[in-house]
Amino acid sequence: MTPSRTAPPLPRRARSTLLACLGLVAGMTALAFAFVPLYSLFCKATGYDGTPLTGAARTGPVSEASLVVHFDTNVAPGLPWRFQAETPRIEARLGETKTVFFRVRNTGTVASTGIAAFNLQPGLTGGYFVKVQCFCFNEQTLQPGETMDFPVVFYIEPGIRTDPNTRDLTEMTLSYTYFASKNGQPTAALATQGAGASRPN
Repeated sequence: MTPSRTAPPLPRRARSTLLACLGLVAGMTALAFAFVPLYSLFCKATGYDGTPLTGAARTGPVSEASLVVHFDTNVAPGLPWRFQAETPRIEARLGETKTVFFRVRNTGTVASTGIAAFNLQPGLTGGYFVKVQCFCFNEQTLQPGETMDFPVVFYIEPGIRTDPNTRDLTEMTLSYTYFASKNGQPTAALATQGAGASRPN
């Protein structure tokens, strides 16, 4: 009867390679979870991908040049709200601070909570559209039949006319979508995370 043999220990170099690979996998996993908030911060800081900037009210001169700003409002499935801007569009002079109100109403029979996400098109205008005040990313809970008005205060940087990529634009669209939310996150995102967490290896 042949005695059983134990596997010989891994050479030191092989162990080091294995540990390095495991460390790389762990690092990439952590980076994947960190990517979304880091990407969001990057977009907010640079206006990349149609994300408006956030800043204080402007005190500089107002230009005679202007752009038409369209307002697009949407409600995701699963949230019984009606959502609209007080006007579908305005003409904003560059450097001029403007205020537009948005109205939301809970048309359902129970209280519900929503959170709004936004985007600006064309995406290149995001670096010149500055939000001074906005209801976006703030959870709102409305009782059945309750209506609330929220202001958006913004201005467009005059530098949009000196950028060769945007100087010929005459209009832009600020788009908002309300999602049902829980704990400050859209429920669609929570469902995606839950599905990913429960997926078998």
